[in-house]
Amino acid sequence: MGFKGIGAVLFKQAPPVSLLPATSRSLCEMLTEERVHSTEFIIARWDSEGHLFPERREEVRQHVVSLEELQDLMRHLVKEDPHSELLVRAQILTEDSMKRLAKEFRRLLSAGLRLGLDIDESVHGYSSSPSTPDRSRFSVQSDDDWEVNDSGLEDCDRQGMAIELSDLRTIADSMISLGYAKECISSYKIVRKWVVEKDLYAEGLERPVIPSQIQKMDWKVLDAKIKRWLNAVNVAVKTVFPRERIWCEALFPSSESRWRSCFAYITKDIVLTLFEFAAAVSRVKKSPEKIFRMLDMYEAVADLWLEIETTFSSDSKSTVQSRAADSLIKLGEAVRLTLVDFEMAIQKDSSKLTVQGGGVHPLTSYVMNYLVFLGDYSESLADILADWPLELHGSSPEPLSNQVSDVSEECGGTPSAITTRLAWLILVLLCKLDTKAQLYEDVALSYLFLANNHQYIVAKVSNTTLRHVTGGEWITNHESKARGCAIKYERIGWAKVLSSLQERRKAGIVEFNAAFKETFLRQASWVAPNQKLREEIRASLAGKLLPANRRMHEARSPGADRVCP
Repeated sequence: MGFKGIGAVLFKQAPPVSLLPATSRSLCEMLTEERVHSTEFIIARWDSEGHLFPERREEVRQHVVSLEELQDLMRHLVKEDPHSELLVRAQILTEDSMKRLAKEFRRLLSAGLRLGLDIDESVHGYSSSPSTPDRSRFSVQSDDDWEVNDSGLEDCDRQGMAIELSDLRTIADSMISLGYAKECISSYKIVRKWVVEKDLYAEGLERPVIPSQIQKMDWKVLDAKIKRWLNAVNVAVKTVFPRERIWCEALFPSSESRWRSCFAYITKDIVLTLFEFAAAVSRVKKSPEKIFRMLDMYEAVADLWLEIETTFSSDSKSTVQSRAADSLIKLGEAVRLTLVDFEMAIQKDSSKLTVQGGGVHPLTSYVMNYLVFLGDYSESLADILADWPLELHGSSPEPLSNQVSDVSEECGGTPSAITTRLAWLILVLLCKLDTKAQLYEDVALSYLFLANNHQYIVAKVSNTTLRHVTGGEWITNHESKARGCAIKYERIGWAKVLSSLQERRKAGIVEFNAAFKETFLRQASWVAPNQKLREEIRASLAGKLLPANRRMHEARSPGADRVCP
């Protein structure tokens, strides 16, 4: 169908009206006049009949073709009569058409293409070239299943519309080809940035916060913000940013600089907000319990590194990577400083508390539970601690200073940085327990206290993820130390009883009964909470007492008093 044929089909309800005498008009003027009149008519209908897409999709597309042909006619008319009123009128109508299309463009961007956040990872993945997304198929999951392929969005019903990608391409291509690229790009940037921010604020993204406000924030309030941030950064990097890149490329495929500019504009402020928050959190006042949230944030950024490299490229990639790397460095430094503070807090513990019966000290359970939680972050800690040599901090006690070189030997010769660090913290705890054992007046009870606490430490390591960090050799070494403390407890605590069993005289039985009673009464409240340790002590004592007691009975004369077991 020729140009005049299209006009007849589209605008047959509005026959052309002559603006100039037929004798003085050129063919170009007549065609331009016809096209101007047709454009006026269709714009009037658009303004009165609501949305253009999808209800009037084909009409709009044909009108766009008509506008392009009108531009060609106007260029010819300029050569014939550059001061023609018809030219002015045609330009105004073109601008009106572009304004109406731009309005529709913004509506579709903010409503029809406000896609759900759960893009199928198998679909939005990238092709063999890491900088080129595969746009052959594009799926999202929301209330209903939508799918976009080369032919556009299919089976989409959001706010009563069935929108196709080609609708947006039609508008964008028309605005760009008719000289309205700046207005088209500006609309796209503003609307998509608004959509992205709205999506991510709904997912927990915090609006920019002044770092000094974060420093003063109550930890419970900040902790809640960090939890929301963890969700927002994951959604942003894994879903929203890839989605926006795909749409930027899909709508502006002919100009890489154009779609990159759009993508950078849409994501820049979000990237700054996300990573500046992480950096600000790293500067809050340190305390042991805060380390886990900082490790959560560190892991989140580290785990998203591949997505960052894949989604962003060239200048935007370097900017985003720089921000992400800076947040990792600062969070890592915060973790290191917190571990130093934690070590010093153990060393400086001055509590005079003695545990009833020589049981497990609260400091032991606190430190070991803390280390167990740290063990869950072994991979991140391995990165953070890799280039951090073990050093003494503060005025360390002499026993601790002398054992720095022993840590590597206990862990198998050449342990990893995290193994060395956690083993060192346990060593700091053991040195502090040695000090606390001296608070017990009964030497035997002090050794039982050490045996109980050593065994608690070994059990915590053996039964948690720490066993993968410290290794089997460390566990074997410390089990041996726990047994050594138990042996000393037996030797000192049961010395009188064992000594009395050496007597072969009849009087030895009386001495045994007295020693046994005294020891029993003194140790009646002593405890061995760990079943394994308790059974080992019982078996060891039974192995020493029963045979000696039996030999003593066999050696006694007939009629002698029997020993109470």
